[in-house]
Amino acid sequence: MSKVKKNIYGFLRGSFLTEESAFKNWKIIIFIVFLMLIMITSSLNIDKKVIKISELNKRKRELRAEYIDTGTILMRMKMESTIRAKAKERGLGPSETPPKKIKVTIKQ
Repeated sequence: MSKVKKNIYGFLRGSFLTEESAFKNWKIIIFIVFLMLIMITSSLNIDKKVIKISELNKRKRELRAEYIDTGTILMRMKMESTIRAKAKERGLGPSETPPKKIKVTIKQ
Protein backbone atom coordinates (compact mmCIF):
# COMPACT_ATOMS: atom_id res chain seq x y z
CA MET A 1 0.00 0.00 0.00
CA SER A 2 1.30 3.46 -0.82
CA LYS A 3 1.95 6.09 1.80
CA VAL A 4 -0.99 8.25 0.65
CA LYS A 5 -3.42 5.33 0.93
CA LYS A 6 -2.07 4.49 4.41
CA ASN A 7 -2.54 8.10 5.54
CA ILE A 8 -6.09 8.25 4.21
CA TYR A 9 -6.94 4.86 5.73
CA GLY A 10 -5.40 5.91 9.05
CA PHE A 11 -7.37 9.17 9.02
CA LEU A 12 -10.64 7.36 8.29
CA ARG A 13 -9.98 4.88 11.10
CA GLY A 14 -9.25 7.72 13.50
CA SER A 15 -5.75 6.60 14.35
CA PHE A 16 -4.67 10.27 14.61
CA LEU A 17 -6.76 10.41 17.78
CA THR A 18 -5.36 7.28 19.40
CA GLU A 19 -1.64 7.68 18.76
CA GLU A 20 0.86 8.86 21.36
CA SER A 21 0.89 12.40 19.98
CA ALA A 22 -2.91 12.52 19.96
CA PHE A 23 -3.05 14.97 22.88
CA LYS A 24 -1.87 17.74 20.59
CA ASN A 25 -4.56 16.77 18.07
CA TRP A 26 -7.27 16.70 20.75
CA LYS A 27 -6.39 20.25 21.82
CA ILE A 28 -6.81 21.50 18.27
CA ILE A 29 -10.05 19.56 17.76
CA ILE A 30 -11.55 20.89 20.99
CA PHE A 31 -10.50 24.43 20.05
CA ILE A 32 -12.11 24.10 16.60
CA VAL A 33 -15.32 22.67 18.10
CA PHE A 34 -15.42 25.57 20.56
CA LEU A 35 -15.03 28.08 17.73
CA MET A 36 -17.77 26.33 15.75
CA LEU A 37 -20.14 26.52 18.73
CA ILE A 38 -19.43 30.23 19.10
CA MET A 39 -20.06 30.73 15.38
CA ILE A 40 -23.37 28.84 15.47
CA THR A 41 -24.57 30.74 18.54
CA SER A 42 -23.58 34.04 16.99
CA SER A 43 -25.36 33.30 13.71
CA LEU A 44 -28.56 32.29 15.56
CA ASN A 45 -28.50 35.52 17.56
CA ILE A 46 -28.00 37.53 14.38
CA ASP A 47 -30.93 35.76 12.72
CA LYS A 48 -33.16 36.59 15.69
CA LYS A 49 -32.13 40.24 15.52
CA VAL A 50 -32.76 40.42 11.76
CA ILE A 51 -36.26 38.99 12.25
CA LYS A 52 -36.93 41.47 15.07
CA ILE A 53 -35.73 44.38 12.89
CA SER A 54 -38.00 43.22 10.08
CA GLU A 55 -41.01 43.08 12.42
CA LEU A 56 -40.23 46.53 13.82
CA ASN A 57 -39.92 48.01 10.32
CA LYS A 58 -43.28 46.52 9.38
CA ARG A 59 -44.85 47.95 12.56
CA LYS A 60 -43.25 51.34 11.82
CA ARG A 61 -44.81 51.40 8.33
CA GLU A 62 -48.22 50.51 9.79
CA LEU A 63 -47.99 53.26 12.42
CA ARG A 64 -46.88 55.80 9.81
CA ALA A 65 -49.88 54.93 7.63
CA GLU A 66 -52.19 55.25 10.64
CA TYR A 67 -50.63 58.63 11.52
CA ILE A 68 -51.21 59.93 7.99
CA ASP A 69 -54.81 58.67 7.98
CA THR A 70 -55.51 60.28 11.34
CA GLY A 71 -53.99 63.57 10.15
CA THR A 72 -56.20 63.51 7.06
CA ILE A 73 -59.30 62.91 9.16
CA LEU A 74 -58.32 65.76 11.49
CA MET A 75 -57.80 68.14 8.57
CA ARG A 76 -61.26 67.30 7.23
CA MET A 77 -62.78 67.90 10.68
CA LYS A 78 -61.09 71.33 10.91
CA MET A 79 -62.39 72.55 7.54
CA GLU A 80 -64.77 75.49 7.79
CA SER A 81 -67.42 73.79 5.66
CA THR A 82 -67.48 70.77 8.00
CA ILE A 83 -67.74 72.98 11.06
CA ARG A 84 -70.57 75.01 9.48
CA ALA A 85 -72.49 71.84 8.61
CA LYS A 86 -72.17 70.48 12.16
CA ALA A 87 -73.17 73.87 13.62
CA LYS A 88 -76.19 73.99 11.31
CA GLU A 89 -77.27 70.54 12.56
CA ARG A 90 -77.32 71.97 16.09
CA GLY A 91 -79.27 75.03 15.01
CA LEU A 92 -76.38 77.47 15.03
CA GLY A 93 -75.59 79.88 12.22
CA PRO A 94 -73.21 82.68 11.42
CA SER A 95 -73.79 86.02 13.12
CA GLU A 96 -75.62 88.61 11.03
CA THR A 97 -74.17 91.60 12.87
CA PRO A 98 -70.45 92.23 12.72
CA PRO A 99 -68.46 92.06 15.95
CA LYS A 100 -67.77 95.29 17.88
CA LYS A 101 -64.48 96.30 19.41
CA ILE A 102 -64.58 97.05 23.13
CA LYS A 103 -62.11 99.53 24.59
CA VAL A 104 -61.30 99.56 28.27
CA THR A 105 -59.84 102.73 29.80
CA ILE A 106 -58.42 102.82 33.27
CA LYS A 107 -58.73 106.05 35.26
CA GLN A 108 -56.24 106.82 37.94
